[in-house]
Amino acid sequence: MNMLGENKKPMWVAKACFLILIGAFAFSFIGAAFAPRAQAQTQAAASADELPSFRNLSGIIPNSANLPKVSLGSFLRNIAETTGIYAFINGSGPDGTPRNMTTPAGFPITIFGWQELLMVAVGFLIIYLGAAKNFEPLLLLPIGFGTVFVNIPFAAMGEAPHGMLHIIYEGGVGNEFFPMIIFMGIGAMTDFGPLIANPKTAILGAAAQFGVFATLFFVSIANYLPGVAFNLKEACSVAIIGGADGPTTIYIAAKLAPHLLATVAVAAYSYMALVPIIQPPIMKLLTTKHERLIRMKQLRPVSRTEKIAFPLVVFILSILLIPSAAPLIGCLMFGNFIRECGIVDRLSKTMQNELINIVSIFLSLGVGSQMTPDRFLNPSSLIIVVMGLAAFAIATATGIFVAKLMNIFLKEKINPLIGSAGVSAVPMAARVSNKVGLEYDPGNFLLMHAMGPNVAGVIGTAIAAGVMIAVYGG
Repeated sequence: MNMLGENKKPMWVAKACFLILIGAFAFSFIGAAFAPRAQAQTQAAASADELPSFRNLSGIIPNSANLPKVSLGSFLRNIAETTGIYAFINGSGPDGTPRNMTTPAGFPITIFGWQELLMVAVGFLIIYLGAAKNFEPLLLLPIGFGTVFVNIPFAAMGEAPHGMLHIIYEGGVGNEFFPMIIFMGIGAMTDFGPLIANPKTAILGAAAQFGVFATLFFVSIANYLPGVAFNLKEACSVAIIGGADGPTTIYIAAKLAPHLLATVAVAAYSYMALVPIIQPPIMKLLTTKHERLIRMKQLRPVSRTEKIAFPLVVFILSILLIPSAAPLIGCLMFGNFIRECGIVDRLSKTMQNELINIVSIFLSLGVGSQMTPDRFLNPSSLIIVVMGLAAFAIATATGIFVAKLMNIFLKEKINPLIGSAGVSAVPMAARVSNKVGLEYDPGNFLLMHAMGPNVAGVIGTAIAAGVMIAVYGG
C-alpha cells in the first residue's frame, strides 16, 4: 500500500489546495458585496464612535483628510533626505540640518553631519585595530561597533528612553554593575600564587601606581592650555588610565566624571592592547644588559590553604583600611575565593567564561555608545589620550626604577624587567617582561616572577581608585 509520502506526484493534494483557495476568494468577494448593506444596518443600531475606523468605505482613510497628498517627486525627495549620505552632508536634525544639543557639562553644541561621519570612521578604525591588528579584540570590537551604532543618522540607538545602547549604558555601564562583574571574572581567572610565594614583588605593583598620581599633576598643568579645563574629579578619571585597568577606569569615571567615560575607557583599553609596543623600549632604555640577564630563583610551592586564605585576608584588610576600595577588591577576591576553594567549580567556570564574556560584550557596547562628537571631538579628549599615555609610561618606568632600588638592599636580586609588569594589564604585561628577558637569555624565564607584580598591580589600581573616590567622590 502506497502512503502519501511515497507518491512522487500527489496531484490530488495540489487540486484540493487550489479549490480551497478559490472558495476563500469567493467568500471574500461575497462579503465585500454585502458589506455596504451590513454597514448601514449597523450604523442605524450603534453610534459612530463605536465603529472600527476601517469600516469607512468613502475612500478616505480616517484621520488622514488633512495630510498632504503624496506625489512621486515628494516621495523620492523624502527617500533621499532620509539616507545616511544626505545626513552626513547636511546633518541628522529633524529638518535635515545640523542637530542642536546640550553637552553633559551643560553647554550648547551643534553636531554637524561630517562629525558623525568622522565618528563612524573612528568606530571602523577601532574595529580594524581589534580584528586586523589583534589589539584587545574581545573589547575593541564591541567598542568599535558601539561607536558606529550610536553615530548612525536617524537610528537613535543611543537616545533615551528606548535606544538599545542607552538601555545598556544605563543598565550597567553608567553605574558600578558591569565593572564589578568583570572584577569577579578576573578574580576567578587569576592565580595569586606567584605573589604569595614572593610577597616583596607587591612593592613593584604599588610602585607602578605612582604613574596614576603623577598624572594628576600633569593634568592640572594642562589646564593652562587654551580650550582645556579639568577639575579634580576629571583629572582622577584621566590619571587612572596609568593603571592599565579597563574595568577600574570605567568604574571611577562613572562615579567621578561620567561625561569622560568613553574617552578614558577607549584610551585605557588601547594602551592595554599596545603594551607589547609601548613597554619594551622603556624597559630597554632604563635597564643595563647585566640587569636584564639577572636570573631569579624558582618560586616556592604555595599551599592550597594559603591560596584560600589570601583573598579573605585581602578583603578584610580593604574593609578595615580602605572601605571605598572594598567593592572592587571584594568582587576580585570573591571571584578568586570561588576559584581556590574548589567546591563550586560550576560557579568558577561560569565566572571565567560565560558571565565575563557576556558582560564584556555589553560593557564594551555601552562604552562605544558614549563615543559621540560632543564627547570626543574636543581639545580635552586629545589631552586625555596624551596624558593617558604619559601615565602608562610613568607607571612602567617607576616599576623598573623601584626594582633597581630594591636590588641595592636585597641579597637575591630582582630582574628589573619584571618591574614593568606592575601595571595591571594581566597577563600581557608579565608576558612582555618574559619576552624581553628571553631576547637576552633564552633560558631566563621570567613569566611566573612577573605575575607577582602583575596581579599586585590589579590590587594596587583598585586601591588607588578607592583613594580617589574617598577623597574626591563627595
